[in-house]
Amino acid sequence: MIRQTRRLCLALFAAILLGGCAGIEVEQYRAETPKLDLRKFFNGTLDGWGMFQDRSGKVIKHFHVVIEARWEGDKGTLDERFTWSGGEPGDNPVRRVWTLRDAGGGHLAGTAGDVVGQARGETAGNALHWRYVLALSVDGKVVDVDFDDWMFQVGDQVMLNRSSMSKYGFTLGEVTLSLKRRTP
Repeated sequence: MIRQTRRLCLALFAAILLGGCAGIEVEQYRAETPKLDLRKFFNGTLDGWGMFQDRSGKVIKHFHVVIEARWEGDKGTLDERFTWSGGEPGDNPVRRVWTLRDAGGGHLAGTAGDVVGQARGETAGNALHWRYVLALSVDGKVVDVDFDDWMFQVGDQVMLNRSSMSKYGFTLGEVTLSLKRRTP
């Protein structure tokens, strides 16, 4: 009886573990509208408001970001300037400049000064799924953190963004962000 219970528990644990590995594919959003056109949405000035929550869901910090975006052919630049609430000296403002390349077929690649290697993304319908490793400064140390980033255009001028942060497969927290294009 104990042996059967152990086997059942082990089988359930394995099923949960393997089920957690199954990811959502960006293709399932292909029919969703408005269709995300990166060159159109990320063109001009955008404002964003967001927050970072730890793994328990507690809001640790919130922020405002201003993004100056432009495209030349298949290359885009996103110049992001973050202002964080509270925090340590040197936190404000934080700047990240992304260089993006439209690789065609809904595929995107990107680099930035604090991104380790190259970010990879894919679009379909109103969604962008974006993965990268970010070198974050935490308590005076630099830690490489995995980002699993989903963006959804929900209106002509609005995009919602949710990012999961992890290290060695363990969730560290989430970033939630709302972006709005400024109208001239």
